[in-house]
Order: sequence, then C-alpha cells, then structure tokens
Amino acid sequence: MSQAPGVPAVGDAAPVLTLPDAHGAPVTVGGASAAPVLVVFVPFAFSRVCTAELGELQAHLPELHRAGVGVRAVSCDPGPALRAWAEQDGYTFPLLSDFWPHGAAARAYGVFDEVDGYARRGSFLLDAGGVLRWSLVHEAGRARPFGAYREAVAAL
Repeated sequence: MSQAPGVPAVGDAAPVLTLPDAHGAPVTVGGASAAPVLVVFVPFAFSRVCTAELGELQAHLPELHRAGVGVRAVSCDPGPALRAWAEQDGYTFPLLSDFWPHGAAARAYGVFDEVDGYARRGSFLLDAGGVLRWSLVHEAGRARPFGAYREAVAAL
C-alpha cells in the first residue's frame, strides 16, 4: 500500500511522544530506546477488527520478543476503556491512550481521521535509535496481516 499523506517517511526520525498507558503511567515512544518497537494505531477498543488484530499480536508476542522488538498499541480511547479491554482479552503489551489532546499522537504519525475523530490503522516499526524503518497504513475495516510485521522485523 502506498504511503498516506502526512505519514513520516522511512528513514526519518519518528515523532517522540509520551502517552499514558491503560493504568495512567507515562510511556515514551520514539527517540532512542533499549530496543526496536512496533507502534500499532487502532481505531476503537473492543471493535471486532481491532480485537482480532491485537489478539494476533498477542499470540505472536513471543516471536517479536525473540527478535528483540516491543509492541505498543495506541488508540484514541480513554485509559479506563483500554484497561478494561486489556484485562478482558489478556493483552500483555502496553495499550496507550491518545485521548487527550485527542488524537495528537495519531496526528503526529499522519493517521488521524479528522472527520470521524479516530486513529486509522497505521503500523510503524522504529529501530532502537527512534528511526522509522517501516510503515503500513490500512483502510478502515481491513486487518493488517501479521506476515507484514514478520517481514518488517526480519528486515531490521
């Protein structure tokens, strides 16, 4: 899929953002870190496609961790909704709230839907230096295939 307008280009420094996790603790994404990280924007907590996507990431988390890659999921939902979602579905990676200022992180990555007020399905692989190494943006209602993540991680 071609790069969406406003999405940072591969090779650019990724935006550095600090967002609260589902328990309110601040988590910084971007910039230098201990390991590469896969940043996955999802439109809505508890929705069918988003739940399936995060379930697949959870199922493959050991594979990603063996490759040295962490996962952070970002949604415009408030923290309590993300906490309930993580508890219900057993997600062990951080779910980050982009609720306020609403969509600021999604805007920084060029995936905020200004008309409907949610994050589009954008995925971004950052290396340990905070440089964007891969991205994928899918249209609404279409799940991202885990195989695309596997290929991107293998190319790091």
